[in-house]
Amino acid sequence: MVKSMNLTIRGLNASVFRKFKAKAVEEGMKLGEALTQAMDIWIRQVADKRELSILDLEAFDWGKGTEKVSVEIDKIIYG
Repeated sequence: MVKSMNLTIRGLNASVFRKFKAKAVEEGMKLGEALTQAMDIWIRQVADKRELSILDLEAFDWGKGTEKVSVEIDKIIYG
């Protein structure tokens, strides 16, 4: 198990890094702790994403007077 490591990161946006580092200091965190937490959050967010389908949409009531909207839309689109 690796407890700590030194790392060189290329292509890092300097402005974003400065803001990140300042926020870590503001929160009383070491930079490594903050980066580890940020990476962990990002990994979980990416893992939680899934492809959405039209089947995931739920039906809802558009209100009174809209009972035939789909029929009217079909007439406009298909003639």
